Parts: sequence; structure tokens; C-alpha cells
Amino acid sequence: MSKKLYAVAVVGATGAVGVEFLRCLEGRHFPLSEMRLLASSRSAGKKMSFKGKSLVVQELTDQSFKGIDIAFFSAGGSISKKYASIAAKAGAVVIDNSSAFRMDPTVPLIIPEINPVAIPGHKGIIANPNCSTIIAITPLWPVHQKNRIHRLIASTYQAASGAGAAAMAELEESTRAHLENRPYKNTVLPHPYAFNLFSHNSKVDPVSGYNEEEIKMAKETQKIFADDKIRVSATCVRVPVLRAHSEALTIECEKPITPKEVRDILKKAPGVKLVDDPEKNYFPMPKDASGQGDVLVGRIRQDASDPSGKSIVLFVAGDQLLKGAALNAVQIAEVMIEKGYI
Repeated sequence: MSKKLYAVAVVGATGAVGVEFLRCLEGRHFPLSEMRLLASSRSAGKKMSFKGKSLVVQELTDQSFKGIDIAFFSAGGSISKKYASIAAKAGAVVIDNSSAFRMDPTVPLIIPEINPVAIPGHKGIIANPNCSTIIAITPLWPVHQKNRIHRLIASTYQAASGAGAAAMAELEESTRAHLENRPYKNTVLPHPYAFNLFSHNSKVDPVSGYNEEEIKMAKETQKIFADDKIRVSATCVRVPVLRAHSEALTIECEKPITPKEVRDILKKAPGVKLVDDPEKNYFPMPKDASGQGDVLVGRIRQDASDPSGKSIVLFVAGDQLLKGAALNAVQIAEVMIEKGYI
């Protein structure tokens, strides 16, 4: 990695993903000359710890990006739409964690283990994919390279972390109230969360019947794989887990494929950890995925419903705040530095 130092801004620094940005940048010894924390006027003045120092959060304004080299955005699509172009015009490369630019054909949508070659094509903004997409297709890409995946069926089990710090707090508080037999009124998510699960809290398209999260997974997979022929159908569900998403995946490949072949591929795959122990009935779980950067993969087995032998079923778990968000964005910046793109 280059010895050059970079001025970095984090937009949405006080949010759940913003906090993880700071941890990733510190833990991975990112080459920093300056760290600038930006948030709404409500959070301005708040102090946050970074590398043993106390940094003051500044209010996000049009003037916030002077002298910034890399700006990580995680404050929602409306903020990104308003300020990302301002940051880019000021000379920063924006790595945006919202959905604002993901399907813009001029904006690269990047998972470093899959399509880092698309990074240099940016025009000041790079998009970070949806968390469920990252966790699903990071382990599928090496399989796709060996034996093209024609079809993906995904069922997600998405943690509160995907809806932010407020949803995580609501899960904790509602669970406590439930156990103490107290009434609790949910305000963050549309349904009671404790001891419950429900269809992902994004808008449902009345024509297709798919919600926005499910549509994102399909379109983003096609864009990242650079393959508009791969067919994707997802069912996204919010479950009462604090952190780390899990997903049941069924893939149909071009040619017959065995579970052993998939395991052998994934043993060597970057960003992936095989957790597949049938004897102990030990497979990927959110509790193990939380706090680590790898996507855990297991329960690899032949799809008994496909007599052609071309289909495999597997189960994955990944930390939505890390590989599903902050870590993936930081890894994009690291590739840019390593390859001399910035």
C-alpha cells in the first residue's frame, strides 16, 4: 500500500455504519492525514473516539469537503443525492453506501473480491452494493467463474442492524418489554419486532409483488456480475437478530456441480470462510458472523429437487455493518490506493 496519506471524511459518522467506518479505518491502519466526521446539525458538536483521540462531529454543509480525498457516505439516499456531487466536484472520491447511485450506469457498483476492475471507470462516485447482495454473491462469484450460475433463489433473514441503530435499539427495548409483560409501541419498524419476523420493511411493487430490497438484490447481482441473463428471485425477511444477516441460497449452474466441488472452490475464495460441519450440525450463524469481515458459508448440499445435478443449496451469514457496508467500502478505497487509482 502507498505511503501517501489521505484526508478522509465520513458522512453520517454517528450512525451504526458510520461507527463501523471509524473502527475499520482504525483497525486496518488506513493511511490517514485527516479524519473529518460529518453529520446533521442535530449531531454536530458530539465527540467521537478515534485512535485514542476525541474528534468533534461537524455539521454537513456544502463547504465540508474542501481538501478531502475520500468521502465515505452513509447517511441515506437523500443526503447522498444532495451532497455526493458536491464532494466529487471538490475533488473527493465518494464511496456511497446508499441506494442513490447503485443502478446509475455511469457509477461503478463494487465488491472488491468480484469486480475491482470497474473502479477506475468512476467519475467521482463509487457505489457500495446493498448489504444482502454483498453477503449473497461474494461467495457465489468464485463458483460463477468456474461454472456459470444461471439462476439464484435467495431467502434472507435480515437483522435489525440493516435498519440502523434505532432499529437495533427497538429490538432490544421491545424484547425487554415483552419479557417483562409490559406494553411496547414500535415506532421504527412497521410491526412488533420482539419474537416476531416479517416481510422486509421496504415498499412493495404492486405489479411484480417484490419489495425494493428484493428488486435491489436482482438488479445489483446482474450489474456486479456484468451478466444481465442471470435470473434472481429473492424473498427478504426481517428477523429478531441484532446483527448479521443470514441467507438461504439455491443456485442453478450451467453444468452439473457437486457439493465437494463447491466446497473446494470456497476453501480458497477471498472474503469467505467455510463453516460446514454436518457431524456437529454446525453451520453459519449470525452470532459467529457478527464482528468479522468474512462471509460464512455452509450447509452446502445438492438440491434434491433438481435431477439434473446442476443445482446447489447453501446457507450464508455475514455482518451487515461490516462486509455488508463499512468494510466493503473501506476495501474499495484500499484497492484504489493499492492500484494507484487515487
